[in-house]
Amino acid sequence: MKLALFDLDHTLLPLDSDHSWGQFTTEMGWTDPVVFGQRNDEFYAHYQAGTLDIHDYVRFATRATCERGAAEAAQAHARYMNEVIRPRITPEALALVRSHQHAGDTVIIVTATNEFVTRPIAQAFGVNELIAVELERDASGWITGEIRGTPSFREGKVSRVADWLGQKGLDWGDVEMTFYSDSTNDLPLLEKAHHPVATNPDARLRQLATERGWRILELFQE
Repeated sequence: MKLALFDLDHTLLPLDSDHSWGQFTTEMGWTDPVVFGQRNDEFYAHYQAGTLDIHDYVRFATRATCERGAAEAAQAHARYMNEVIRPRITPEALALVRSHQHAGDTVIIVTATNEFVTRPIAQAFGVNELIAVELERDASGWITGEIRGTPSFREGKVSRVADWLGQKGLDWGDVEMTFYSDSTNDLPLLEKAHHPVATNPDARLRQLATERGWRILELFQE
């Protein structure tokens, strides 16, 4: 089986979907703009530096969504898709995904952003297979803000892809894998890939990809 794995934020999208969702809901009045903005930026800086506590971040990032409830959150996310995400899905990114689909590859988006934010985005790309941070649910089925299972972040992406393979009765030796990512946070999975592609890479990944002779793809200008 040929697998084409894609990170999402700054790889297929020229933005961070979790960060921009927080900004979008703040603009709707869900959170205090100064307090939330500072904390959101702090967490994002930790992500870029490779020092993010994913559990703390997910609690923070989902708190307002949890409080609003499923119906209001779904309506807000539909607006977010129309106003923020769809206008930023580039023809080049779509064409890259389609090229793997048309070649018969199994395409999976593998992201450290939570499933609530990212599942509709994966669907907008025409990708049914999503490995994202899964969220615990309460008795009503609504998210609690806690992570369920292993978060798909850093080494956790390798674990979650291994779990996906196991569910298909496969192992690493049964697949030929291409992985596109912009970030050194994804180095563990990039090193597992047969074809690692540094896509719109950050400075550290660009240097590493150059040293190792990995393909560098400039999919868009941010």
